[in-house]
Amino acid sequence: MEDGADPDSVVIKMALALTDNPRRKTGRYHIVGEIQQPGNLEAARLVGRDEANWVLTEDLISRITVQTSRQSGLSVVYTELLDFDGDEIYFTEQPSLVGKTYFETQLAFRQSSVIGFIADGEVLLNPPADHVYRAGDQLIVIAEDDSTVALSAPGAPDVSAVGAAGPVAAHPERALVLGYNRSLHTILAELDEYMEPGSSVTVVTDATVPALRSFENMTVTLTPGDVASRTVLEDLKVQDYPHIIVLADKDHPDPQRADAKSLITLLHLRDLADEAGVRLNVVSEMLDDRNREPAEVARADDFIVSDRLISLMLSQISENAQLADVFQHLFSSAGSEIYLRVAAHYVAPGASVDFYTVLEAARRRGETAIGFSLAAHSQDKSQGYGVTVNPDKSEKRVYGPNDKIIVLAED
Repeated sequence: MEDGADPDSVVIKMALALTDNPRRKTGRYHIVGEIQQPGNLEAARLVGRDEANWVLTEDLISRITVQTSRQSGLSVVYTELLDFDGDEIYFTEQPSLVGKTYFETQLAFRQSSVIGFIADGEVLLNPPADHVYRAGDQLIVIAEDDSTVALSAPGAPDVSAVGAAGPVAAHPERALVLGYNRSLHTILAELDEYMEPGSSVTVVTDATVPALRSFENMTVTLTPGDVASRTVLEDLKVQDYPHIIVLADKDHPDPQRADAKSLITLLHLRDLADEAGVRLNVVSEMLDDRNREPAEVARADDFIVSDRLISLMLSQISENAQLADVFQHLFSSAGSEIYLRVAAHYVAPGASVDFYTVLEAARRRGETAIGFSLAAHSQDKSQGYGVTVNPDKSEKRVYGPNDKIIVLAED
């Protein structure tokens, strides 16, 4: 990322210097870059053509902020998939599986998790269970390394242990946004995609906010106030909000001071939650990734949104250009996304089951199971906050009432 008044123009010029250079190399480039403003994306695509993958950073950060604010533990899953430590997304062709259904390909791997196909150049995440794997298609898998992607004897789910989940009642929601920056409008639009009709969002800031448009599923109330003020937060009754987002002041001349204000807000939120005997689901934005650790001490919920996310994603795409389309699908509100859902909806309480059985339970719901989250370790960093992505499917475990299954699902 380039700093300055118009970083997008600098990035586009750099790409142009590569692609239209008369002394350019023979063959295609693999250019990966970030664009901050949506209005500049088309120009970047014209310059980069099929040699460049662009990440629209402000849009992406807004999506991830909203998604992680709604699901405790989701941030840990994203980190697992984006960093280079642990499990990542790979692509593989397995000729011996040609003619098998999507669900049968899932059962064919003990230490890798199939999450979709690339068919005719199109990414299909969580396709129908009976979708057939064809010659020339690629499997999209989560694995520890591409060298560990290996077939095993197909697993046999224990159908007697599959739980029966009733419908989840939809109801209006409340969300709280503390602070303001230029991403607010995108964040609100993204929230509107998820919320049920009749929902509400309260935005608290001492900044001047440009006029907001109306939304289909929610009303937005602007409340003046200093989000670092204990009195302001007490008056808001923050413990009554299931989703809280703390925005950093990106226009502040000193990023450290902006982060310091966010940290003060987080500390107040933590103390108010302790007083009320509740755990708040808080996502906080940090401008400097070096402030991530103190923010975690202040108990922001799982994920501190920062430029590190963009760096990780750019690094992943630079390794494999196909990941650009996968990430675009994964982080979009359309199609299948990652959810953490109550384990009792998948397996019978008290039953000792392997993950093949969890796969079967997810299949019946039109979903793809990729891991689990254990409530007993949700506050333990050394235990990955209880999150396991791509488990060994042969290992059995009993899921508690507060444990969750991590799935790819439409909604």
